[in-house]
Amino acid sequence: MIDQSAVKAALSAQHIETPSWAYGNSGTRFKVFAQEAVPRNAYEKVDDAATVHRFTGVAPTVALHIPWDRVDDYGDLARHARERGVGLGAINPNVFQEDDYRLGSVCNPDETVRRKALDHLLECVEIMNVTGSRDLSLWFADGTNYPGQDSVRARQERLSEALHAVGERLSGDQRMLLEYKLFEPAFYTMDVPDWGTSYAHCVDLGERAKVLVDTGHHAPGTNIEFIVAFLLHREKLGGFHFNSRFYADDDLMVGAADPYQLFRIMVEIVLGGGLDASAGVAFMLDQCHNIEPKIPALIRSVLNVQEATAKALLVDQDALRAAQQNGDVLAANAALTDAFATDVRPLLAELREDMGIDPDPIAAYQRSGHFEKLRDERRDGAAAGWGA
Repeated sequence: MIDQSAVKAALSAQHIETPSWAYGNSGTRFKVFAQEAVPRNAYEKVDDAATVHRFTGVAPTVALHIPWDRVDDYGDLARHARERGVGLGAINPNVFQEDDYRLGSVCNPDETVRRKALDHLLECVEIMNVTGSRDLSLWFADGTNYPGQDSVRARQERLSEALHAVGERLSGDQRMLLEYKLFEPAFYTMDVPDWGTSYAHCVDLGERAKVLVDTGHHAPGTNIEFIVAFLLHREKLGGFHFNSRFYADDDLMVGAADPYQLFRIMVEIVLGGGLDASAGVAFMLDQCHNIEPKIPALIRSVLNVQEATAKALLVDQDALRAAQQNGDVLAANAALTDAFATDVRPLLAELREDMGIDPDPIAAYQRSGHFEKLRDERRDGAAAGWGA
């Protein structure tokens, strides 16, 4: 018999970090779509993140992207966040959006460009020191488009040198999370194309380096839950950038394309102890809400992660292990499919009532009039965007 109180306790303890860039205007390569009530600066992005937390109860931090969220005083921004009931989470450096980075950042053949990129990474460590952030979230657009364009081996050496330099600056409980991506913007080689490359660098870097799994950064058909299970077993799973994809790095709302995949990932997290605070797994969203309103979309994404987690917690682990031990393939599979088929919305509604929030966060937000209030307050000034 599944202990419902234990399930609720695990769900209330899970924290899902929202990304500052998801609150700004975003779009495709063809068009950035402007919306009403979009925040105009980092402070208003924090305000919107606080709104998502207020309606969900489990999104207490917001990740920053530098320089998109650059401010004069990061201590003041951290104070602002605390006053709104949230904290500043992972710091994400941007070393892909300047002309100097046309041939890469830390892997660039030009030493001057590599130094510029490294200086920015180190600046972000200093920002972490001020904000109290634990994680430096690293994604590199570095790569090549053509055979022979650059030395693959030399680029790996440059990458390793930069990562070691960053690692030497980390202190306390600070970590670096190394993300990977199969392709884009480079199409012949990416310098960190897959989880194995990230894992190899993280092993070399030591305990402060962990792999960051973006659920949209794999080849079609990749078994992401296997990657999660392997990294968790090796204590190298640092966290997630949750989103959904149909074709490539679509950055859609998590669970929108394949909710069963999200469930399978969370099953491995639960079975591997990844929900325990000691595991240090960071559950973060990385999404671009191009045509849907920002705050409700992020609330929906948080709810989708919660639902997948709840279903994973309802897997009858005793029955699963017994079926596996007995070689009963159908019974083992049924242990998962039965949990996935469970309607966990009543359970989550009870949990939210226990937490003192509305059992239906989306409906509560729509009733609140918050969007209309923001629309009036933010009529003037330039809306924030991803800078494309």
